[in-house]
Amino acid sequence: MVAFACAVKSLKNSKTPQLFRLHSVRTFLLQSASESVKLQKLTNSDSGIIEVKLERPSTKNAIGKDMLRGLQYTFEAVNRDHSAKVLMICSSVPKVFCAGADLKERKTMSPSEVQDFVHSLRSTFSDLEALQVPTVAVIEGTALGGGLEMALSCDLRICGEGALLGLPETGLAIIPGAGGTQRLPRLVGKSVAKELIFTGRKINGRDAFSMGLVNYCVPAGEARVKALEIAREINQKGPLAIRMAKRAIDQGLEVDMNSGLELEEECYEQLLHTQDRLEGLAAFAERRTPIYRGK
Repeated sequence: MVAFACAVKSLKNSKTPQLFRLHSVRTFLLQSASESVKLQKLTNSDSGIIEVKLERPSTKNAIGKDMLRGLQYTFEAVNRDHSAKVLMICSSVPKVFCAGADLKERKTMSPSEVQDFVHSLRSTFSDLEALQVPTVAVIEGTALGGGLEMALSCDLRICGEGALLGLPETGLAIIPGAGGTQRLPRLVGKSVAKELIFTGRKINGRDAFSMGLVNYCVPAGEARVKALEIAREINQKGPLAIRMAKRAIDQGLEVDMNSGLELEEECYEQLLHTQDRLEGLAAFAERRTPIYRGK
């Protein structure tokens, strides 16, 4: 990612490809591989927070080939960006997060094309889950099928009270194919996940919160505000520590306790000789806010 001055210069030079458009005094809008996926970098005190916006109103943000390419490009870009500290996934379309797969497009595909698409979607959501930085799904309105599976791939989920969440695939004589059968039971338990998937039942934001599917349910229209509040809290912490904490939790849950504790020790040791650790101790002693640089 280039610096602010370089981005502004490219805006003024008509002979230079415009990789950035100035969105506001606080954000950059980065060029994406898809018109339906926009990538923004917040600036000033929010530098380090990146926001992905889904923008395909004609299909309620249904995921087709073009949006899938945009998501793949976006997650790869975030993974390469060492300045990234938190990722938020939002929707620019009112009252919808993501309606799931583009079934009109799906109808034109052969079985082998469907298989390839679902494989790519599953792989893309695994890439999202594997990002080193914390990820937050901001859900206002509908999050169904692949839309909910994308949210399940994030570390945190914040929804508005008007949210509607579900995995309705069995009603189409298929199953959730982009991680839903694996990630949902890990969040809400096997029995609850089976009920939701077997019945295809859609639940509201309050129910999603009560069963642990989302971290917070807030008044409709305030999910992004709450998500940004949490992102700012994370953004103030040591970025290397956050990455190691995420690794220790995610990988530790896949192994036995003793192996998990060994992983925790390994992650802790990687932080012992960092500049950020020394800065944290110095700031504590001097009663000031630490300035972490990710080193």
